[in-house]
Parts: sequence; structure tokens; C-alpha cells
Amino acid sequence: MKRRTFLETGLKATAALASLPLLNCVDAPKQEEAFIDKILPAPKNGGFRDDNYWIWGSSVIKGEDGKYHMFASRWSKDVGFGNWVTNSEIVRAVADTPVGPYKFQEVVLPPRGKEFFDGMCTHNPRIVKYKDKYLLYHFGTTYDFDMPTKENRKPEGYNWNQAWLNKRVGLAVSDSVFGPWERVDKPVIEPREGHWDATITSNPSPAVDPETGKILLMYKSSATPKPPLLLGVAMADSPTGEYKRLSEEPVFRFETPDNNHIDVEDPFIWWAGDKYEGVIKDRSGLICGEEGGGVHIWSKDGVTWNLFDKVKAYSRNILWEDGTTTHQNHFERPFVLVEDGKPTHLFAAVGSGPKAWSFENTWNMVIPLKH
Repeated sequence: MKRRTFLETGLKATAALASLPLLNCVDAPKQEEAFIDKILPAPKNGGFRDDNYWIWGSSVIKGEDGKYHMFASRWSKDVGFGNWVTNSEIVRAVADTPVGPYKFQEVVLPPRGKEFFDGMCTHNPRIVKYKDKYLLYHFGTTYDFDMPTKENRKPEGYNWNQAWLNKRVGLAVSDSVFGPWERVDKPVIEPREGHWDATITSNPSPAVDPETGKILLMYKSSATPKPPLLLGVAMADSPTGEYKRLSEEPVFRFETPDNNHIDVEDPFIWWAGDKYEGVIKDRSGLICGEEGGGVHIWSKDGVTWNLFDKVKAYSRNILWEDGTTTHQNHFERPFVLVEDGKPTHLFAAVGSGPKAWSFENTWNMVIPLKH
């Protein structure tokens, strides 16, 4: 075993990490090409957008009809971008091919009442097939004030932090990609007071091992409402079974001597046949060399995660099919469509606007991958 540092990877970082995942040089999987080198030019008319809604975080699956179904977050532009945590709902859009464009079909997980943990908002979906079932993971939240509207974006008692702190991982199950969806009435996994995941459970990413039927679930949390954002893992024998944490500690905890806020988020993981793989967002840029860029990771057991030698997974610099390039303010909620065990397309939530988190439009874009 050898402990890798940023200096050994040759990345441009301001400090070497005090702690990194251990890389077993003998057992490390062969990586002939970096994930980022598989990225092809993106179609400008691909993905899913709606000028009347903020569109965010997508997850795509091939349905029983042979078409591609995108599950995505949306909320009305009338309430402002920041009210995603109060007004988001999960919808389904469809296309004949993975690149789209995707057309809106229906609201899948609408508000269902303040008494439910996910009764007022559903966001950041992840769709997977489990035997003959479709599993739609998401996070949901509730709050005790009225939902913001066009006329009143901050109703009496409005408390954004309350809505954020009530985020919990939820699950809906269906026999068909068209529904109906049966939603669980309790969170899949709860926060733990006094632990690293004391605040929320959010941004779930499931990976199904088809041989064992076990479901590995990666989720996001933090000890306080402030960074660092950390990732944990749990496993269940069945979709509605108990999700047991595989480690008391987060699976990544990047720290430097003078800054322990090197955090990652937005995981997407999948079962690659002989190991788990994934991509995560590098919020600081100290891992992959680009703030907001992507990191390519792997694990044999779902607990010990490692960086690939060619660690960078994607960039915020986008090359389009017409030869133009853009630098996206954000490239969020990465999702990889995996078919026949091979990654074929990369999806992400992006936006246009004058500066970071100041959007005029947001949509889910798609990038084909060499495979």
C-alpha cells in the first residue's frame, strides 16, 4: 500500500493532503484512458429544458417501451432559483435517444402534505432498475410555513434553513417507468446526532449488484450546516429493507494542515461488474485541479474508495458539436448513463447567467462518451 499525495499525482494544488484514500498499486484496475478523455462534443439541442422552470439534477433510464426516461427536478421560475429547497418537484421527460431533446411528460413526486418527511419538496432523483422494479431515490423535505408563490416568495414564517435541515433521503417504487409510484413514509436513512452526518441525509446515489441483489447507497451530509460536505455509505439487502451504514466515518475526508474544508459532493456511483466506480464533484479543485470539476473513483467493497491514477472525470469547459466552447458557471449533479456495463453518456445540471449562482436559465445537458 502506498499513500498518494497531490504532489505525486502532479496536480496543481495549494497544499498536499494530509489524508487521502489508500491506493493498492497491485490491485488498482487498469485504466487505459482517463474518463475525461472519453468525453465527446455535446449536442446543443440535447438534454432537457423548459423556459418556465428551473431544471436541475437528472437521472436517465431506458424504459420498458425502449425509450429513454429522464427523471429531473424542476420548480417555477416565478419563485426564484433559491427556493429549490421549498418548491422543487420531480418530473419525468422522455426521448427516443439518450441525447434527447427530452419532452416533459408528468409530475412524478408532487407535494403530498407537511406531515410527510418529503411532503413539501422532492429533489435530486436517482433512478435504477432492481429486478422487476424501478427504484426512484431522491431527497425530500417538509416545513411548517406555506409554500412560496409568485406573489409571495417569502410567506409568513418563511425559514429557508428549516427546509434545508429537514432534508432526508426518500424512495419511491414502481413496476413501471410510467408509475404509479409507491412512496415510503419514512426516510431511507436518518441523520445521527453527534456524528459527522448529524444535519441531513441528501443527494442519494444507489448502485445495485445484480448478482447479490444488495444495494449500496452513497449519501451526503455534514456535522454542521457549514462545510465540509462529506459522503457516507450504507447497504441494504432489498429496496425497502434496512440501510445499514458500512462505516462510522465518511468514505472521503480530505484535509490539509491549514484547511479542512476540501469537500466533495454530488456522487454518482455504479456497479461495473467487478468493482464500483463513480464520479464526484470536486468543490475546491484541489483533487482534480479544477474547481467544480469531476473526480473518478473506484472501490472493491463500497467502503474503501480510491482515486484512479487518471483522476479527472470532467471539466466545466464544454466543447459543443458546432465547434464552439463555453465555460459553465456550474456543472452540477453529474449522472452517467451506463448500458451493458459501459458508461455511454454524461449528464449534468448547468445554467447561463452573469456569475455563479446567478442564473437566467438552467437545464440538464448531455455529453456522449466514447465506449
